[in-house]
Amino acid sequence: MVAAAAMAADEAERARGRRAALSFATIAVVLGLPLWWKTTETYRAALPYADIDGLAQQPVQLVVPMAVVFSPGSVPGDLPRPLPFRDVQEMEISVNLRTRVTSRYEMRYRSTTAQEEAALAAATARALPSSPEADAALHRLQDTTLGSLTMYVVPETSSLLPQGVSVYVGKHRSALVRAGGSLAALQARLREVAQAMSFTASSIAAALSDRVPDGQLSPDARRTLKSSLGYEITFSLLNPDPKSHTVDWDIEGAVNRYVKPVLDKLSLVANFSVDSQILYYAVLGVTPRYDKESSSFLLSAHSLPHVINPVEARLGSSAASLYPVLNFLLYVPERSHSPLYIQDKDGAPVSTNAFHSPRWGGIMVYNVEAPASPQASLPLHVDVDMARVMEVFLAQLRLLFGLSQDEVPPEFLLEGPGNEGLADWELDHLLWAHTVENIATVSTTLTSLAQLLDKIGNIVIKDDVASEVYKAVASVQSAVTKLSLGHLHAAFQASKEAVTSSERAFFDPSLLHLLYFPDDQKFAIYIPLFLPMAVPILLSLAKIVRETRLRKKEPTKMD
Repeated sequence: MVAAAAMAADEAERARGRRAALSFATIAVVLGLPLWWKTTETYRAALPYADIDGLAQQPVQLVVPMAVVFSPGSVPGDLPRPLPFRDVQEMEISVNLRTRVTSRYEMRYRSTTAQEEAALAAATARALPSSPEADAALHRLQDTTLGSLTMYVVPETSSLLPQGVSVYVGKHRSALVRAGGSLAALQARLREVAQAMSFTASSIAAALSDRVPDGQLSPDARRTLKSSLGYEITFSLLNPDPKSHTVDWDIEGAVNRYVKPVLDKLSLVANFSVDSQILYYAVLGVTPRYDKESSSFLLSAHSLPHVINPVEARLGSSAASLYPVLNFLLYVPERSHSPLYIQDKDGAPVSTNAFHSPRWGGIMVYNVEAPASPQASLPLHVDVDMARVMEVFLAQLRLLFGLSQDEVPPEFLLEGPGNEGLADWELDHLLWAHTVENIATVSTTLTSLAQLLDKIGNIVIKDDVASEVYKAVASVQSAVTKLSLGHLHAAFQASKEAVTSSERAFFDPSLLHLLYFPDDQKFAIYIPLFLPMAVPILLSLAKIVRETRLRKKEPTKMD
């Protein structure tokens, strides 16, 4: 009896041990492991991967609202239907197989209003009929929406246009066009004007230069600045020989008079900041060649690329700037190398005595007249003609922004932009290009970010990062929609918001891979903590399994 009771007590104790071991194992597996895994997992907010992948293949349609206004006596005889009516012309801009960009000109044909007819008649009745006068008078009557165009068709015999001129493009968003006799001739002329005043295939290709196959992009396209939310402009005066020259330049007055009107108009495109500096003993770093025939020093075209690097080291670091820096340098040659002239590739002197570097800026050499008497006291006082200097620098600024005039037919007359530095339609030209470039940039940025986060699974994706990604995607889609509706300004603003959000997401400090442990390191850290608890549980489970097997075999042995 005693032995049986002792055996029963031992069996009960072993049963309690088995239940305790199973309870610990169950709690560790069912509750402990999921809780540990959940508390140590990398938080990754959901991202719109499908929408991001679709951005690169999303078709972009550039719609230009265009009014064609017929003055009395200019309506073609073969007009298909009475005025007013609408017509649409579409054309695909070739980029690559994955990128579809189409242009759509929504043309609205109508007759002149009484006010427009009076303005044209007043300009024609002048002693000297003037196209600029007509352009200014019509500007107050026309649609000034960004991206819209108005074409005023005048009779073939109109005296508003000079002899031999078929098209006059003004400073605003309108043009005077001679009636071509037939509707087909007029439409061909209107198509050329519209492309010159809005965007061309080359300007869109330059905006999408990262997607254009090699060899299909013109060299001029590589010269244009990349789209940015802001630019910093630095004017520098280089005086390598202050012992010989005391140079005085009114840079503040020149900026206010010549540069500020241009930047005020460009403020729709980006933010600008302007500063200036004077650098002494700053040489070009290239020894000019002396020419005996002209008794002057020459810088050949092939030596110009070697001029910039030594000078740039003195300009100050642009690494601290968030935006691209445009450098415009006025170089006064030292007395031993004066006068100094720049030659082009053909060896001819450059009329402006200046050159520019793509996406960097420009340099102008400003020669000082030699003193009339060799005994003149030094240093010589030099007053810089800022009007001549700023004319060159503003021309270089236009080149950097891609505002160089494309070749137009000889019968086209383009009005100069005046003090503002660029015409209204040239501003639209910039907005078209920058909007398309911003859309492509955001698409590339978000695609790279999505690929990075998909490849490295241990990077935390915070909710604010995901929010910026969603904002960027929504803004790009909005920009594409606005473009298809012909709302250029709204599309450009949406594209800027998309760029801002995508950059915030891409450069968020929390996305640094080195801040987080990969899974193998996580196990290496936690296993030493869990091992002392896991070993007894595993040994108890092994003992329970072994005892269970023995009990199953005991009846067989008794038989």
